[in-house]
Amino acid sequence: MILCARFALADAGAALPPLIALTENLTPVVQALPPDGLLADLGGAEKYFRQDAGQLAAVLRVRALAHFGLECAIGLAPNPMLARMAARDAGPGTTRTVRPDEVERYLATLPVRALDGVGRSTARTLCAYGLDTAGRLADAPPGTVQRILGAKQGRDLQERARGIDRAPVVPNASARSLAAERTFPRDELDPVRHRRALLSLAEELGVRLRGADQVCRSLSLTVRYADRSTTTRTRSLREPSAHSPALAGLAYALHTALGLQRARVRGIALRAEGLATAELAAHQLTFDPRDERARRIEAVADRARAKFGPRAIVPGSLSDAA
Repeated sequence: MILCARFALADAGAALPPLIALTENLTPVVQALPPDGLLADLGGAEKYFRQDAGQLAAVLRVRALAHFGLECAIGLAPNPMLARMAARDAGPGTTRTVRPDEVERYLATLPVRALDGVGRSTARTLCAYGLDTAGRLADAPPGTVQRILGAKQGRDLQERARGIDRAPVVPNASARSLAAERTFPRDELDPVRHRRALLSLAEELGVRLRGADQVCRSLSLTVRYADRSTTTRTRSLREPSAHSPALAGLAYALHTALGLQRARVRGIALRAEGLATAELAAHQLTFDPRDERARRIEAVADRARAKFGPRAIVPGSLSDAA
């Protein structure tokens, strides 16, 4: 069985690595799911400890509570996709288990929007053809689905609707990404507040990347809504960078492309992916003096934060943020 755990983290960047290390005491096959979760393949652990997946999940919950004071929602299922979905259904301090013989029944009535890779636009398209649940999508003729969505996307989504996920759990994935998240105190409809959260996240990731002498090649934006569903979009930077304005610009573009309008947003997460050592990354020279000036100011601000704390210098638009 595959375990997916979601933790109530105040500081995902600081807390997630120790939680991964804690889980590795049960199984070495652990993958980070920034900003607040992880996947673990319990197949070997069940045999080694002679305990079933539910018992191992209970051990992880007790250890997370004892070591870090954190509650977690856990999903158990035959593959990573179903485990992530089960974890979203589980409340804090509970485990939702989907056994192999329950997969078809579990998926049958779920809205198609709950499947990985189904955004708002794709969901609207499928619903217009009456494919509003995972069960109906799974039972539809493959040719029909592929004509609606295209061959590859139609084939992939229909497999997911049938509970098929061939992706493995990839150990040590945390080393290839950094993540940060902002949760709103209430469902937030104001796009200005969304952009302020994005700026704050880009600034945080930029500082952390530069502090580790790293750059990233792409950003992944995850928006979590009031109904606990999520949308994730990823886009590459024009060049590997840890420059906060470059990260913020791409984050804004990802957000704008979602076309959220009046969406009730509960939280926003930004993940820097494809990390590499800064000294090995090429930087496109520019004749714009403003860019070079911004980078010098950024270096000075980083030194001030290192000496006086992370809130010593913040962008003006965030100065009155909580």
